[in-house]
Amino acid sequence: MFRNLLILASAALVIGLPFIFQQESALDAWRPGDPVLIVITPHNEAIRHEYGRAFSAWHQEQYGTAVRIDWRAIGGTSEIMRYLEAEYTAAFRGAWRRAGNEWNAEIGRTIVDRRFRPDEPPESLDDTGRAAWERRAAAYRAFRTTDDASQFSSQIDLFFGGGEYDHNQVFVRGLTVPPWPEGEAPRELFYGESGRVRFPEGLSGEIWRTDALFGTALSTFGICYNVDRIEDLGIAEPPRRWVDLADPAYYRQLGLADPTKSGSITKAFEMIIHQQCYDRIRAEGFSDDDIERYEAMIGRGEDGVPAAYHEALEKGWRDGIALVQRLGANARYFTDSASKVPIDVSTGNAAAGLAIDFYGRYQAQVSQSPRGEERMRYITPTGGSSVSADPISLLRGAPNRELAVRFIRFVLSEEGQKLWNYAPGTPGGPERFALRRLPIIADFYPQADDPASKERAARHAPFLTDDLSDPDVNPYVLAAQFTYRGRWTGRHFNIHRDLIRAMCLDSAQELQAAWEAIIDNGGPDANPEAMRLLRRLPDVPYPLNWENILGVRREMERLDYMREWTRFFRQSYREAQAAAEAGGVDAG
Repeated sequence: MFRNLLILASAALVIGLPFIFQQESALDAWRPGDPVLIVITPHNEAIRHEYGRAFSAWHQEQYGTAVRIDWRAIGGTSEIMRYLEAEYTAAFRGAWRRAGNEWNAEIGRTIVDRRFRPDEPPESLDDTGRAAWERRAAAYRAFRTTDDASQFSSQIDLFFGGGEYDHNQVFVRGLTVPPWPEGEAPRELFYGESGRVRFPEGLSGEIWRTDALFGTALSTFGICYNVDRIEDLGIAEPPRRWVDLADPAYYRQLGLADPTKSGSITKAFEMIIHQQCYDRIRAEGFSDDDIERYEAMIGRGEDGVPAAYHEALEKGWRDGIALVQRLGANARYFTDSASKVPIDVSTGNAAAGLAIDFYGRYQAQVSQSPRGEERMRYITPTGGSSVSADPISLLRGAPNRELAVRFIRFVLSEEGQKLWNYAPGTPGGPERFALRRLPIIADFYPQADDPASKERAARHAPFLTDDLSDPDVNPYVLAAQFTYRGRWTGRHFNIHRDLIRAMCLDSAQELQAAWEAIIDNGGPDANPEAMRLLRRLPDVPYPLNWENILGVRREMERLDYMREWTRFFRQSYREAQAAAEAGGVDAG
């Protein structure tokens, strides 16, 4: 009996020693009555832990109290956007009714409508219609001019993480607000000594900050692949370009994520389509200088752009959609979680897949063999990805507004930026997790023509998990290799989600059966008619092209066109399969 008690006491002592000698962290120092910050985020547990801990310590040092962050992790950015819109609509409805005003569903849609113009009533309205329109306009103005939690609020302070597109969408819907009055943002966050820019407004066509959204880290998109699985499949060269993943050798081998569930993966698909647009325009004989000149003319509304330039863009967009379709045909699965793909690739459950850079680099590191051999690798295709920002935004009516603004300042400060790429346990670095993200602040990156930047970057270099001077990693170098043109694909962001869903996920069985038949009967080149049928785009509500697809949502309800598109693709794929099994018919 005594021996058993001694064993139990010894075990308890061993287990308890780390806790006995552990110093109280700033997060542990939080007590009821201390501040609480409420943040909605798609970020993973590692990021939430490290930023919650570090901000609490920073706040205790700066303001004398610890902070607890109440993280609301409800899913990806698509789910977050829907949740926020529903919460604000419900909150404002209550405030509007308490003020004695009439409410209806049309008012609810109006207050978050980015296209509504409260000072431009339609001329065709009769008296009854005019009165209804005035009620909508009054509600719109009341919603968009109120930033007071006592009036209405989502009861959440910040939206942290996701892509620039998603943060811009919540802003144009009126759900976020600038944290500082116009012209009063802290200059030291954006500029260093002698006015040098430490945080650009954007680079190579991507937006990194506005008055209401602020990038906190940078991301590229690329390919992760399993070294052994590639060899087992007999693929001589590992993938280096997006188009490599369309090779029939990858049939049922790719890990992909559902773009309707992940804004970041939608961005990856956009990069694929965007590069095809560029490649086609160049192939049609237009130089980079031509592209600059013609895009500037289009932006100014000037005539004189050759019709062949517009036609090349249309062809490039179709090439991009077809390439995404081929990736879908090679898919082993589509997952709801973008982080699952590199995990599966590292274990061999998929040979390759699309990945966000930090997921890819992190999984490549943790999946190394005991001897340090790489099981999985990640690459950003040269010229195949822009460098986009993951922002933070202040929500309208934030219940803890002052605290929320302090958090924004923290994540943009050197202390907050170190967390993204410093190694765990290093001075100022994370406590437990290597986040493997790219800081947005230029001070972390050496620039070839700027000796002072090399000195600034050298201060950080010994503590980093990644070599940020490597041109294959340095986002400021990568951005120079890719010019993002939002006109080409940015406006299509949401409709691409739906098109890819109908084309690759909801029609997956028919798509893969058609692709298998094409492969078994000689491949794409031997089956031109089957490939033509495979690549057809829906004719609902009209034959789709790069330009008119933007109007689909004004013509039909989403459920209606998604049903029709899925039906169209399934039928096209069945016809493509039949053509391939018949031995192929010359398309002429």
